[in-house]
Amino acid sequence: MALINEHLLKLQRNYLFADIAKKVNAFKTTHPKANVISLGIGDVTQPLCPAVIEAMHRAVDDMATEEHFHGYGPEQGYLWLREAIVKNDYLPRGIHLDPSEIFVNDGAKSDTGNIGELVRWDNSMAVTDPIYPVYIDSNVMNGRAGVFENGRWSNVTYMPCNEKNDFVPQIPDHRVDMIYLCYPNNPTGMVLSKEELRKWVNYALHNDSIIFFDAAYEAYIQDDAIPHSIYEIRGARKVAIEFRSFSKTAGFTGIRCGYTVVPKELTAETMQGERHALAPFWDRRQCTKFNGTSYISQRAAEAIYTPEGKQQVKDTIAYYMENARIMREGLQRLGLKTYGGENAPYIWVKTPGNTDSWRFFEQMLYGAQVVCTPGVGFGPAGEGFVRLTAFGRRSDCKEAMRRIGEWMSR
Repeated sequence: MALINEHLLKLQRNYLFADIAKKVNAFKTTHPKANVISLGIGDVTQPLCPAVIEAMHRAVDDMATEEHFHGYGPEQGYLWLREAIVKNDYLPRGIHLDPSEIFVNDGAKSDTGNIGELVRWDNSMAVTDPIYPVYIDSNVMNGRAGVFENGRWSNVTYMPCNEKNDFVPQIPDHRVDMIYLCYPNNPTGMVLSKEELRKWVNYALHNDSIIFFDAAYEAYIQDDAIPHSIYEIRGARKVAIEFRSFSKTAGFTGIRCGYTVVPKELTAETMQGERHALAPFWDRRQCTKFNGTSYISQRAAEAIYTPEGKQQVKDTIAYYMENARIMREGLQRLGLKTYGGENAPYIWVKTPGNTDSWRFFEQMLYGAQVVCTPGVGFGPAGEGFVRLTAFGRRSDCKEAMRRIGEWMSR
């Protein structure tokens, strides 16, 4: 008799965004003429930039000739893309990486969900709260998170980020093996200063911990004082794995390409006290379970590092950040308290009168036909907030602010 992985039974009934889609579809069924504006799920709306499109066309033409056809590529990614990543994303910030430390993937979500395979199932873990759901759900699946009780997982250390601490997570008062950090943060849109990030690196060095640092939104940072990479902090190469994505940077949500950095200096111990570098094991894992990102997607990613591509991507990011400004200022004029939206494409909105976040989601949907994301879906500390994304079309963002204003004035 085949037995199910019973850890899967512990998962909450639906993934957060599946629940949102279900409620929105129910509304559309009963209100077929309603024009719903979605500012909830963080999908991009602007087309791929011309440099990327041109590169993809050339790559497709390559696949049409015997001379330039590409079959299976290297599981780690083509060297020309990994070299471009090192040269453009890290060297300008004084960070020296070897291309062999770069692992190209089909988007950061895959690797942030799979990275837990590098360490024992009984390692302790800490997460900022609120948090991107994939971090916890992937650990629930392998039994690391424990039991779900009163809105929390029993084996997870939660580090609340709220108004009282200016959304800066506090260092745990005990040792943990794994730490998930995402900055600029999804969902709050907040950032960590270099001084605060240095505290985490020092904690990890002192406690022999590993930091899983999700930097998927680093391209949206506007403040020059904010670090774009954890490797800007001295010693981080010994304790941190960094994840990056082209999904929101260059509109690759439908193309699928990103990368993970596993430095050679990063090690972990066996129960017998033997230390091993983790990069070779991640390489082995990828070679076993991953056939590599498509040649066409990697050529597309390479194109964003050309002079034309850099400017075009910068223009698209500026478009979304202008959306964020319009939304943030519009909500503030309505008397709503907002956070984020200055160095990230997310705006974290406090619900008026301590309204339950799912209730406020439904009120906004039915009252303004605008979709947000309930904050509690990101963790206990998200209750009383909703997330709005700046990835919509400019006209939709402006119309959403008009609708919300009209709804709130009734």
